[in-house]
Amino acid sequence: MENLRFILLAIAALFGVLLYQAWQTDYPGNADKTKQANQQQTQNRQAKKQSQVAPGQKAESGSKSDLGQKAKTATKSVAADKLIHVVTNNYRIAINPHGGNLYRTTLRNVPLSSDKPDTPLTLLQPGDSDFFRQSSRVIGGDTAQSNVRTFKAAKSTYRLGDNQDTLKVPLAWHGPNGRTIKKTFVFKRDTYRIDLDTKVQNGDGAPWEVSNLVRFWRHGGVTKTHPWFIPSTFSGVGWYAAGSNGDDFSYHKRETAKLGQKPLNITQTGGWAAVMERYFLAAAIPDQKTRARFFASQKATDSAPDAFTTGFRTAQVNVAPGDSTQFNSRLFVGPKLQNDLASVAPGLDLTVDYGFMTVLARPIFKLLSFLHSVVGNWGVAIILLTLIIKLLFYKLSEKQFRSMARMRKFQPRMQQIKEQYGDDRQQMQAKMMELYKKEGFNPLAGCWPMLVQAPVFIVLYWVLLESAEMRAAPFLWINDLSSADPFFILPIIFGVTMFIQQRLTTSTAMDPLQQRMMQIMPLGLAVFFTFFPAGLVLYWCTNNTLSIAQQWYIYKKLDNEGLGHKASNN
Repeated sequence: MENLRFILLAIAALFGVLLYQAWQTDYPGNADKTKQANQQQTQNRQAKKQSQVAPGQKAESGSKSDLGQKAKTATKSVAADKLIHVVTNNYRIAINPHGGNLYRTTLRNVPLSSDKPDTPLTLLQPGDSDFFRQSSRVIGGDTAQSNVRTFKAAKSTYRLGDNQDTLKVPLAWHGPNGRTIKKTFVFKRDTYRIDLDTKVQNGDGAPWEVSNLVRFWRHGGVTKTHPWFIPSTFSGVGWYAAGSNGDDFSYHKRETAKLGQKPLNITQTGGWAAVMERYFLAAAIPDQKTRARFFASQKATDSAPDAFTTGFRTAQVNVAPGDSTQFNSRLFVGPKLQNDLASVAPGLDLTVDYGFMTVLARPIFKLLSFLHSVVGNWGVAIILLTLIIKLLFYKLSEKQFRSMARMRKFQPRMQQIKEQYGDDRQQMQAKMMELYKKEGFNPLAGCWPMLVQAPVFIVLYWVLLESAEMRAAPFLWINDLSSADPFFILPIIFGVTMFIQQRLTTSTAMDPLQQRMMQIMPLGLAVFFTFFPAGLVLYWCTNNTLSIAQQWYIYKKLDNEGLGHKASNN
């Protein structure tokens, strides 16, 4: 069983290689920084253009020409002084009166990148790829349907005051024959939820059948592939679907590439539809008591071959002459902060998807979030989380070290059996089993603590990848715990602490080849960890350091019991 340690190390190396491949698939080199730089350049270009591409003629999700025709038939320049500007503590928004939709949405408290912490990220903006776009309109059988309506506002700038918790931005369109549409955007402090109330008034002498369409679209954001057992970071469409009885809602998602063959088209009461990427979300949410058709489909054009759209359209309402109706809907445009998502709509927090590790990941994130609320830093919270995990697994670790100590004690006798029966492998294994049974120890007992703790490592890996809270979170010299350590300090610390652990653990009776493997392994894993999120390496460095202290303490106890290093060297 001396090869057991070598096998475990080989498995650990393979595991490291696979995780490295997964990380490289998500973040090939400096692609993320290049994307951020391109995004910033796009934002600068768009700020100079100040042009708006309005939604297409047809509002139906199945309209193939919707995005393709927008540049040809519905383009209208918008000067900067014509936009309606909104400033809250979370947003800096420009609303285009031509259509009465969100034109540009900048997240004031979300940095563009860790390299540009003072530059806020723009998530929603028309034009180039990697931006979300939003549209809402009333669909009605009137002549105004063929043209995008132009709304008017009482002011050009609205600002959430220091003593305000709610800011309303009313827009109005007055059409022919006394028909009126009033949109009111409602912004609230400390949330990325935006309420959108649309009131339709029929001053005409004939009935007016209307429905409400709210949607988002984007192009870009192709889902990345991973080894079959590792969940990928997702980009595409998600929705909250009702069961066969109209209740028992469940979360679903679909990659962009699959929308062409399998578009979404369901009608239900309640739910939502959203465009998603790793850290950010744009969700269209109707009144949960309103029946609506939810859709998602590809909208490929020559300039946007991977474009797609999703949203909802409510059932038609017949507005009698002199009567009115109101559609209440909700938007979410921002980072996938889990506490915020849960309060916006049922099931919206499920868009933070940890894959098959969700059952373990959510409690760990909640504990990590609680620790962060106490100490105010995600890096310190990770250190405290590691300490708590070590305390929980203390007895298992003690059992592991005791098993290793007993193995060292009987190493000379095991070596004698190998030398005596080396040519007869079956007989050698039988004698080994006889020794284990006689002395009452199991050589595999030391493996179980490692296997039990392995899921924690994987879970934390995906918590760091999927939790928007970790994006651009600083710790000492590190600007972003979700990205690799730029100075490789943590991987070096990891390699050193792992080497010390190996020195404490390695038996003098080990085969020379195995000893060389044990010496190389810290260096190899340290190299792998240079590509991993710094928060994950911080966890592992802390874990190694605590394990060294724990080993030293337990080995002292075992020496007093006659099972430690002293006993094995006698």
